[in-house]
Amino acid sequence: MKELISPANLITVTGSFLTVIGCIAYLTGAANLSVPTLFYGFPIFLGGLALKSTEIKPAQKISSNKSSQDKEIPSELTKLIKDVTRWRYGQHAHLESSLKVLDLWDQPNPPQLLEIEELYTEQGYGLRLRFRIAGVSLERWQEKEERLGRFFAKGLQAKLIPNDSKEIDLMLLPKEDK
Repeated sequence: MKELISPANLITVTGSFLTVIGCIAYLTGAANLSVPTLFYGFPIFLGGLALKSTEIKPAQKISSNKSSQDKEIPSELTKLIKDVTRWRYGQHAHLESSLKVLDLWDQPNPPQLLEIEELYTEQGYGLRLRFRIAGVSLERWQEKEERLGRFFAKGLQAKLIPNDSKEIDLMLLPKEDK
């Protein structure tokens, strides 16, 4: 249900509704109603279609049952979760600019974030990000493993777990004290 109620869908439906009302009003001779609904409805409809063509749906969020009150959550990770769990427009993938900076970007076939999971460990709070790696090789991800932890928040380490040839889990966990 959540997938159906995107901003682009709401704008498209509103614009099409106003356009239909305007057409019906025009055909029945109600000029006072037909002019504003047609002039506003059709551009709103086209705007909704334009948004729909560049839409990226939110990544699936998986939350554990544990309470986060006893663990300190870095603000960077909170912002990351909010960013990837909302509708995005005009981008090719979630975290596009971050993946470009990390050199994990392939323009024709970029990695896609599929889901994000909150992790509560003895060391602290962490995240698991599941990517469809697409045009970026597993070896390139592994080359960047050390940098990935430092990139998203201070005091984190990254751990890459390949699921199969097409998906990889990026675990962002607090550094273990030695």
